[in-house]
Amino acid sequence: MSELTVRIDPHVHSTASYDANAPVELVLEQAAEIGLDAVVVTDHDVIHESLRAAELAPLYGLVGIPGVEVSTAHGHLLAIGVEEMPPRRAPLDETVAWIHDRGGVAIVPHPFQRSRHGVKRRYLDDCDPVDAVEVYNSWLFTGYKNRRARRFADAKGYPGVAASDAHSVPLVGRAYTEITIDGATRADLDAALILDAIRDGETAIRGRRTPIPVSARHYAIGAARTSGYYAKVGALRSGRVAKTSALLGGKAAKTSAHLGGKAAKTSALLGGKYALTGARALYHLSPLSR
Repeated sequence: MSELTVRIDPHVHSTASYDANAPVELVLEQAAEIGLDAVVVTDHDVIHESLRAAELAPLYGLVGIPGVEVSTAHGHLLAIGVEEMPPRRAPLDETVAWIHDRGGVAIVPHPFQRSRHGVKRRYLDDCDPVDAVEVYNSWLFTGYKNRRARRFADAKGYPGVAASDAHSVPLVGRAYTEITIDGATRADLDAALILDAIRDGETAIRGRRTPIPVSARHYAIGAARTSGYYAKVGALRSGRVAKTSALLGGKAAKTSAHLGGKAAKTSALLGGKYALTGARALYHLSPLSR
C-alpha cells in the first residue's frame, strides 16, 4: 500500500491581519520554495485573504485550504477548511460545533498563553473535543508552553500539530506539520485528505523555534501596530462624529435662516397690508373722500 507524506504549515498570517505584513502571493511563493505542500492563511477574524490564497494555491503547486483564527469568548481557535467566517466571541464549544457542522477542523493555537489569547485549560476540559492542539508554535519565547501543550494533548489523546504562526514571509514554514496519508498518491492529494489525516492523528512535529530577538521585535511591532490601529479607528470614528455634527449644525443653521427669512418676508407683507388698510381708513374719514 502506498504512503504519502505531506508537509503543511496550518497557521500563517497575511496583510489582512492587523499585526502582519505578508501578502498572500509571497506566502504561497515562500511555501512552495521551501517544499511545503500546503499553507493555511489564518488571519485574525477575517477570511477574505485566506479564500483568495486557497484559490491561488494550485498556481504555486500547493493544495488550497482556507481558514481563519477566530476570537471565541474563551480564546483563539483555528478553523481550518471552512469557507465562511465563524461567529465572533461565541463560546468555545459552540464555535467548535460550528466548524464541525461545516466540515472543518478545529485546532487550538498556542494554548494556555494568556498574552496571546490562548484558551485556558479549564475551558478545553469542559469543551466538546477539538480535532487537534498546536503543540509547537515557533513564536513562543520559551519551550515551556509548547511542552505543556504537548503534555495536555497526549493526556487527552488529541493529535498534535506544529505551525510557524508566521507574521512575515521569511518565517513561513519555520515550523510545520508532517502528515502521513496511507493509500494515497500525489495525484489524489486534496484538502479533504489532509483534513481527514489531521483528525486521524497522522501528524508529526517538524521545525524550530523563532529566535527570541525576532520574537521580541515581533511582539513590540505587533503592540505598536495594535495601538496605532485602534488609535486610527478612534480618530476615524471621532472624525465621522465631528463631520456629522457639523453637517447637522449647518443644516439646522440653514433651516433657521430659511425660516427666519420666510418669517421676515411674511412680517413685511403683513406690515404692508396693514399699512395700506390703515391708509384707506384714514382716507374715508377725511373730507377729501366726500
